Amino acid sequence: MNRIEARLQNLKQKNEKAFITYITAGLPDMAGMRELVKSCEAAGLDILELGIPFSDPIADGPVIQAASYKAIRQKVSAAAVLAEVQTLRSEGVNLPIVFMMYYNTILHYGVKNFVDSCIRAGVDGFIIPDLPYEEQGEIKEAIAAAESETEDACRVPILIQLVSPVSKERIPMLLNGARGFVYCVSSMGVTGQDAKFHREIDAYLSEVKEISKIPVMMGFGVRTAKDVASVKHKIDGVIVGSHFIRLLEESGYSTDTAMKYITEFKSELNRESEEL
Repeated sequence: MNRIEARLQNLKQKNEKAFITYITAGLPDMAGMRELVKSCEAAGLDILELGIPFSDPIADGPVIQAASYKAIRQKVSAAAVLAEVQTLRSEGVNLPIVFMMYYNTILHYGVKNFVDSCIRAGVDGFIIPDLPYEEQGEIKEAIAAAESETEDACRVPILIQLVSPVSKERIPMLLNGARGFVYCVSSMGVTGQDAKFHREIDAYLSEVKEISKIPVMMGFGVRTAKDVASVKHKIDGVIVGSHFIRLLEESGYSTDTAMKYITEFKSELNRESEEL
């Protein structure tokens, strides 16, 4: 059981829902990113998605695309981000960290080499939106090999599966053997669509929840806890990306702003959960 699974198990025992946010790695700069990660942990964030900048982030809307481009202009690389995560771990940060990234970056790095580097750095998982289930064999093999070769298998990152409103009959296949949590994309299209969820969101989430043996998280277009109030009982947590990036940019990457948003969102999310 790695950090992601341990945190989610702890939340389940407390009957609380998880709150996950996304930040673009390397912004406002590496030192600022480290302070932001520490602030997120201090505010009670449950899991952090750390976006590895990529030139063509096809699952992301304009806000995250612009942030990714800015980070690339600042020469932020996967290797540099791995080094920063390792520094954060050496400084005592225990917040579960998931890399949100595109598969070409991993291929360029070398799949096995990348998995091994993530183990050394302290990365807990991967979300790879452009890697279909049918093409996950190589990275799954690298993860399995690392688990057999590493003395502490809990340090090996896990692959997070995504499902969408059109996955339907593929859902049992996608969730077979899945670990960590399942990422439920709430709408068709890219991130940052401001709570414009799929018209059949209730039925879709119910189906995933019925099949899944792991926690179900909902993301894409969420801004506030009120946005998910009507489907709260069908999910185990919420993911916020574009809106959080927008808040950070507008505040000059203020750690106070980040902490206030996380604290208030998580409080409201779980207060409403108790009411339900």
